[in-house]
Amino acid sequence: MSFSPKFAILGSGSIGTYIGAYLVKAGYPVVFVGRERLKQEIQLFGLGISDYRGNSFTLAPSQVRYVTDIKEAKDSNVFLITVKSKDTVDIGKSIRSLFSPEELSKIIVVSFQNGVRNSKELASVLPELNDRNLPGMVPFNVVAKGKGQFHQGTSGELVVQSNEFGNKIHSCLRKSGLPSIVHKNMEGVLWGKLLFNLNNSLNALAGIPLREELSQRTYRKILASMILEGLEILKLSGIQPASAGKMIPWLAPIILKLPDILFFRVASSMVKIDPEARSSMWEDLHHGRKTEISYLNGEIVNLADKIGHKAPINRKIASLIAEAESGSGKSQYDAETLSNLLGIV
Repeated sequence: MSFSPKFAILGSGSIGTYIGAYLVKAGYPVVFVGRERLKQEIQLFGLGISDYRGNSFTLAPSQVRYVTDIKEAKDSNVFLITVKSKDTVDIGKSIRSLFSPEELSKIIVVSFQNGVRNSKELASVLPELNDRNLPGMVPFNVVAKGKGQFHQGTSGELVVQSNEFGNKIHSCLRKSGLPSIVHKNMEGVLWGKLLFNLNNSLNALAGIPLREELSQRTYRKILASMILEGLEILKLSGIQPASAGKMIPWLAPIILKLPDILFFRVASSMVKIDPEARSSMWEDLHHGRKTEISYLNGEIVNLADKIGHKAPINRKIASLIAEAESGSGKSQYDAETLSNLLGIV
């Protein structure tokens, strides 16, 4: 039987809108479900998509079906989930409300979210999906620049669970021009990505673009310490992170600690970062939104608590983000100040 995907992007912010734009450009039916503010922006300006390599394209307002009510996604059969992790269960319940149990067994859901629990949380409210509930991973950063402009600032390939349905989604992504791979061990991939994503909080606290942050060795040493602590806690918890593409968790601390000249030489062959790229957590803090700290550094802290590990570095980072989020603490730290606070030499 032929596969005729009709995509719905649920939580269509920076990542979701960027991915969906490529699918629209390739001719796939796509409905974007998101906030009224972005709906109005796209109705006025359309979509402008660009990336760190200099590629760009535009979609006219008439080419983009952007709605605010998930009920308008009823005709879709592939749902790409890009909401914040805290909203995963609620979006799963919203999908359930659209379909009968028999209809649910025919749709495909892909989680393109931060964190490691989303696919399991979706399974708790959508058990009918079985192996149509696919974990996914987005390694790159997308910045919303306003007036319908979305810019991919870092390199990387989308990753989707390898099975009959994941392979179909992978094929669609590749046909649309999005770099994509499939992987059998998505749990390991998600833990591996989480270790790299610990930099989301560091970048938010640094308050500067990613490339500028990583150009300072003191910030890199902090990130290396965060990842090493995470690796130790994962090992003690019996969890083996997996690499996807050029993202190799156990090599990262070694590379990060290199002197500048060596770091830039090695890192430039692994990841591309343009001057505009910042972390999504920085963006959340900047706009006064709740961050995903509990789904990133917080996951490391939760594991640490279970095994009796103090996790001092990630715990302190998480508390600094919580203070910044509440307005009771600073929102920007220079490298030396932050290093001293964390006790990193």
